[in-house]
Amino acid sequence: MIRTLCRYVSLAVALACLGDSSSRATQTPDSEKAKIEALLEHVAKLEDAKFIRNDREYDAKAAERFLRGKWDAHRPPVRSAKEFIETLASVSSTSGKAYRIKFQDGREVTSKAYLTGVLGTLEPGANDHRFLYVAVPGVRNYLEYGGHGLLVFDIDNQHKFVKRIATGGLDESGKPINVKGICGSAATKRIYISTISTLQCIDLVTEKLLWERAYEGGCDRMAIAPGGSVIYLPSFEKDHWHVIDAMSGDVITKIVPKSGAHNTVYGPSGKRAYLAGLRSPLLTVSNTASHTADSTVGPFSAAIRPFTVNGSETLCFVNVNELLGFEIGDIRSGKMLHRVEVAGFKKGPVKRHGCPSHGLGLTPDEKEIWLTDAHNRRLHIYDATAMPPKQLESIELRDEPGWITISIDGRLAYPSTGDVIDVATRKIIGGLEDETGTAVQSEKMLEVQVRGDEIVRVGDQFAIGKKR
Repeated sequence: MIRTLCRYVSLAVALACLGDSSSRATQTPDSEKAKIEALLEHVAKLEDAKFIRNDREYDAKAAERFLRGKWDAHRPPVRSAKEFIETLASVSSTSGKAYRIKFQDGREVTSKAYLTGVLGTLEPGANDHRFLYVAVPGVRNYLEYGGHGLLVFDIDNQHKFVKRIATGGLDESGKPINVKGICGSAATKRIYISTISTLQCIDLVTEKLLWERAYEGGCDRMAIAPGGSVIYLPSFEKDHWHVIDAMSGDVITKIVPKSGAHNTVYGPSGKRAYLAGLRSPLLTVSNTASHTADSTVGPFSAAIRPFTVNGSETLCFVNVNELLGFEIGDIRSGKMLHRVEVAGFKKGPVKRHGCPSHGLGLTPDEKEIWLTDAHNRRLHIYDATAMPPKQLESIELRDEPGWITISIDGRLAYPSTGDVIDVATRKIIGGLEDETGTAVQSEKMLEVQVRGDEIVRVGDQFAIGKKR
């Protein structure tokens, strides 16, 4: 679905050559017309969703035809994709009621919010400003690595510290507890932080804590659906995951793989979620329409730790206990394919996590895999265009890495050590420091992109591939 978006944007010039004689073609800029076409294409492919207009439900193709008809008939022509959303794709012109999108799991979002989020993926414009949001304490409950709160750094201004947003996540004595995960949504303008006890929901615009809730069995590293409506929240190393309504925090259902719930990835397609537990060599795959575990990948050689998937959701790349390296699984067949061990370095004692490699990520173009090595304080880089991937080079860091996040555009890498790395040159170009000059470290961070006052993109704590 997403792969068509950028394709339409890149065809802006081609669209200009189609010879459309309507006033829309002559008055709507070709680049904006391409984005509108991409939005309509995206709508048509939401096969598992229903579009609600004036309290009646329509399928995706009917919704696309209706919106296209409004676009064709509208006079004067809209001048931008944003105007198309606000003027034609948000509310009924007859009743004034907002259009809504209902997904198969029953979650709803307004058409305006959803399409604005999609538009954000089409417009990496020069006016966008990038920020890195870092939740602390993000290395266990150690306050020496940046204290407590949600720290914001200005990516476009040499990662200068901007502000500290107050958060929850306190124990009964008022002491900050371990942050376990972070995720967010541009569509809903919300960011979420999990601790070992609770899940917090924060409004990205007002920066206010909207709610904080405790869940049976505690919480761990969660993942959010592409549309921002659902969160898969693991218990704290217990048997189950909760499926959460991301707006209210209410529990929708529970999935019980009995694997020692720990890490979670929501697939880019939105159709599958991937659940890894500390006590299992199997990666559980959940059908997000029914919220049921319907398959597994593996077994791998040991229990799975951090992992990621490629954009087409055909491959998974997993860290496992005792391995300085990673293993690769075929999601479709469920089979393990390859075991890749780091050459030229030996594993040894580590401060945290108890495994040699705790963190790996794909660059968005899926050309490289970046792998953590705690004992040797390194990132090892692999050519992911070869199978099995080929080891290329290594980067020494200022401390032991326990996670790796990569920027939305793939140009920057953020290990949990707080180092900032230029992906192309492999050079460390900076380091995160808070308002006191303290070196910040965290395994829980993601990128947020802003255009004016509008949140247009939110990245992911996992470095997931983007090729579809």
